[in-house]
Amino acid sequence: MKMRLDEVRKVAEQVGIKPGRMRKADLIRAIQQAEGNQACYATGHSASCGQTQCCWRDDCH
Repeated sequence: MKMRLDEVRKVAEQVGIKPGRMRKADLIRAIQQAEGNQACYATGHSASCGQTQCCWRDDCH
Protein backbone atom coordinates (compact mmCIF):
# COMPACT_ATOMS: atom_id res chain seq x y z
CA MET A 1 0.00 0.00 0.00
CA LYS A 2 1.39 3.39 -0.97
CA MET A 3 1.76 5.92 1.83
CA ARG A 4 1.11 9.61 1.49
CA LEU A 5 3.83 12.03 2.55
CA ASP A 6 2.02 12.98 5.76
CA GLU A 7 1.89 9.29 6.73
CA VAL A 8 5.60 8.86 5.99
CA ARG A 9 6.35 11.91 8.14
CA LYS A 10 4.51 10.30 11.06
CA VAL A 11 6.55 7.11 10.69
CA ALA A 12 9.74 9.18 10.54
CA GLU A 13 8.86 10.96 13.78
CA GLN A 14 8.17 7.59 15.44
CA VAL A 15 11.74 6.47 14.72
CA GLY A 16 13.23 9.77 15.87
CA ILE A 17 13.67 11.57 12.55
CA LYS A 18 12.63 15.18 12.19
CA PRO A 19 11.20 15.29 8.67
CA GLY A 20 11.42 19.03 8.10
CA ARG A 21 11.18 19.64 4.35
CA MET A 22 12.63 16.28 3.28
CA ARG A 23 11.22 14.69 0.15
CA LYS A 24 9.27 11.46 0.50
CA ALA A 25 12.03 9.26 -0.98
CA ASP A 26 14.71 10.83 1.23
CA LEU A 27 12.53 10.39 4.30
CA ILE A 28 11.86 6.73 3.54
CA ARG A 29 15.58 6.06 3.03
CA ALA A 30 16.31 7.79 6.35
CA ILE A 31 13.68 5.58 8.03
CA GLN A 32 15.17 2.46 6.43
CA GLN A 33 18.61 3.43 7.70
CA ALA A 34 17.31 4.24 11.20
CA GLU A 35 15.73 0.79 11.31
CA GLY A 36 19.03 -0.84 10.38
CA ASN A 37 18.04 -1.69 6.83
CA GLN A 38 19.60 -0.91 3.48
CA ALA A 39 18.55 2.60 2.40
CA CYS A 40 17.54 1.56 -1.10
CA TYR A 41 14.05 3.02 -1.58
CA ALA A 42 13.51 4.44 -5.09
CA THR A 43 17.11 3.85 -6.12
CA GLY A 44 16.17 1.48 -8.95
CA HIS A 45 17.42 -1.57 -7.07
CA SER A 46 14.12 -2.90 -5.72
CA ALA A 47 14.42 -6.10 -7.75
CA SER A 48 17.86 -6.86 -6.34
CA CYS A 49 17.83 -5.38 -2.83
CA GLY A 50 16.74 -8.65 -1.21
CA GLN A 51 14.44 -6.95 1.29
CA THR A 52 11.28 -8.81 0.35
CA GLN A 53 9.54 -7.98 3.65
CA CYS A 54 10.22 -4.25 3.39
CA CYS A 55 7.10 -2.24 4.23
CA TRP A 56 7.98 0.24 1.43
CA ARG A 57 8.33 -2.42 -1.29
CA ASP A 58 4.90 -1.83 -2.88
CA ASP A 59 5.70 1.85 -3.29
CA CYS A 60 9.31 1.31 -4.44
CA HIS A 61 10.54 1.70 -7.99
